Amino acid sequence: MIAIVDYGLGNLRSAQKGLEKAGADAVITDDPARIAAADAVVLPGVGAFKDCYDGLASRGLVDPVLDAAASGRPFLGICVGLQLLFEGSDEGEGSRGLGVFSGRVVRFPDLRPRGLKVPHMGWNRVRPVAPGACPLIRNGAAPYAYFVHSYYAQPADPSLVLATSEHGVEFPAIVGRDNVLAVQFHPEKSQGAGISILRAFAELVEEGR
Repeated sequence: MIAIVDYGLGNLRSAQKGLEKAGADAVITDDPARIAAADAVVLPGVGAFKDCYDGLASRGLVDPVLDAAASGRPFLGICVGLQLLFEGSDEGEGSRGLGVFSGRVVRFPDLRPRGLKVPHMGWNRVRPVAPGACPLIRNGAAPYAYFVHSYYAQPADPSLVLATSEHGVEFPAIVGRDNVLAVQFHPEKSQGAGISILRAFAELVEEGR
């Protein structure tokens, strides 16, 4: 069973439906005991960084999420769920993050001189940094995925970046180390390519049982 962390915000039902389409058994929960007992954990996110962190804190879910990330079980962050894994964000007057990864989340620069808008919204290609670098993308693919974000992660350790995308600047589209993976885009909104990514995560869960 995959536990989708419910902290009062985020694309909970759409994430659940995406995982179900990928063949996974996923439940939405804010119960620390269920999160601790799950085979894998998904941290979704939509909206402002600080609101998402505060939602976790208000429900007593910061430690259960950190414990899940440290447990060795497969862990997937989605959109703001990726950003929350870092130490902090420039959004929300310097909000703190979970600190699973070193680095910060920064806003896209002013891209109007280049004819681009912020937020970055729409389809963009996701390119693994090297063949086989990302366990969520297989067979040498470089899929298109759906993004909605104004901020992106700047990891202190470049080896965390497993795949990139570009919107005026190159930014991490997928980060990860060991059991913890996270995507800046919304796989549940990325049609067939997104379901393939969620299926790859579900297969990691099966392999870890």
